[in-house]
Amino acid sequence: MSAPKIPTRLLAGIAGTYDRRLRQCGLSAKGAFWRNEEMQLRRYQILCQIFDEADQAGGLTIHDFGCGYGALFHYLEDLPVMQHSQYIGTDMSKEMIDAAQGSITDPRARFVRHVKSVEIADYTFVCGTFNMHLDSDPFEWAAYVKDSLVQLWSKTRKGLAFNMLHPDSAEIFDTLFYADPQEFFTFCSTRLSSDVSYRTDEPLPDWTMFVRR
Repeated sequence: MSAPKIPTRLLAGIAGTYDRRLRQCGLSAKGAFWRNEEMQLRRYQILCQIFDEADQAGGLTIHDFGCGYGALFHYLEDLPVMQHSQYIGTDMSKEMIDAAQGSITDPRARFVRHVKSVEIADYTFVCGTFNMHLDSDPFEWAAYVKDSLVQLWSKTRKGLAFNMLHPDSAEIFDTLFYADPQEFFTFCSTRLSSDVSYRTDEPLPDWTMFVRR
């Protein structure tokens, strides 16, 4: 499957924004544009609800698309699902990938710089990756997100979990993308799988969608 269509200039601008943020704030929640670590970890807890009981035996391949400096791996590393499992982190930011590779030496984790999934995984996670769109047209960005979801699903064996900002969020920023959960529920149900659900969790300003085979 070809790469999702979005101007190279725009993706390069977003990657550069994350590069600068990492240099300013370091390997921290704020270094990846999260408000605080508590809300960052709560998102991980929610995403991990896609795992079923059998997954607690481990032996999985988990793909983190838009992995940043690898914070999700740190959350997962001591959980039962990571027994005999492999984690693949993908990000388009060179500095994020360099930071992840420099700080995480666990042999279960690998990091690659790319704009799409290049390997098949049992589960794919996308945490905040589609939130920043800078000055792109929102319709163009929505089309890019949907193309990306199709591409990621083609490389996913069991389940895809992703979150996006809710349009009813208390704070709205021009550089961020706010998505209608019902629109994406319909899209995922039509294009990806018949087993789709989503949830919101206040005070988080986003919703999380689960797509299962």
